[in-house]
Amino acid sequence: MGRFRYRMQSILDIKLKMETHAKQEFAAAKAALDEEVEKLETLFERKAAYEDEARELLAGPLKVLDIMANKEAILRMEEYIVLQTQVVEKAKKKVEEAREALKEVMQERKVQEKLKEKAFDNFLAEEKAAESKEIDQLTSYTYGKRIQYNNAVNGD
Repeated sequence: MGRFRYRMQSILDIKLKMETHAKQEFAAAKAALDEEVEKLETLFERKAAYEDEARELLAGPLKVLDIMANKEAILRMEEYIVLQTQVVEKAKKKVEEAREALKEVMQERKVQEKLKEKAFDNFLAEEKAAESKEIDQLTSYTYGKRIQYNNAVNGD
């Protein structure tokens, strides 16, 4: 039996490398998104802390400078939250782009693998046909020799 060689194996290897690279890019984009979301959550927590502090300042003796500084801090946190929300949205878009790129590369790899499977199936069919032909030839040869032997023994 011959050895199977897929003539487009180098293309399949390239597709596998591209898929690995796309997976790494997706993982990096996802990690960046997670980091940005964590920053946003931290900003929300800081804003909530400032709001708690504002309630305490208003409940106790009124210190106008402290109240104004607190109000300014809350406004600043709201600005940071808006900016960070935009950063998170950009990170989400990058993750989605990376996901689409990965999906496309995976489909291309799967196509190459299907082609390799079909080529292997064709190889097996050719090998089976060659083997069958060889068996037929051997059977014909053996039958012919047997006939010659029988004719020689019988004196024909």
